[in-house]
Amino acid sequence: MTYRAGDIVLPATGNLAADSGKSIFLEESYQQKGNVKTFRWEIPYPCIVQLNECPEGPKLHASVNEPHEAATESAREHGTLRLKDRPA
Repeated sequence: MTYRAGDIVLPATGNLAADSGKSIFLEESYQQKGNVKTFRWEIPYPCIVQLNECPEGPKLHASVNEPHEAATESAREHGTLRLKDRPA
């Protein structure tokens, strides 16, 4: 994904956590001192330059004993995502 912040265009990666119809929320999990932390940020629709879908990767919060879920067909395909229609 790339998005505009003022006059610059920045890359962003993360899991799509939510879509409010006005903006999207990306989420990224990481480990810090043995604890799993989650960072979530909001990117308004007008700031989105390009949004791509990638295959799902391993999740940090998943237990070692849990079976790995098979990725859905749409998650396996690379391509550009369409945003929800904006209200008029």
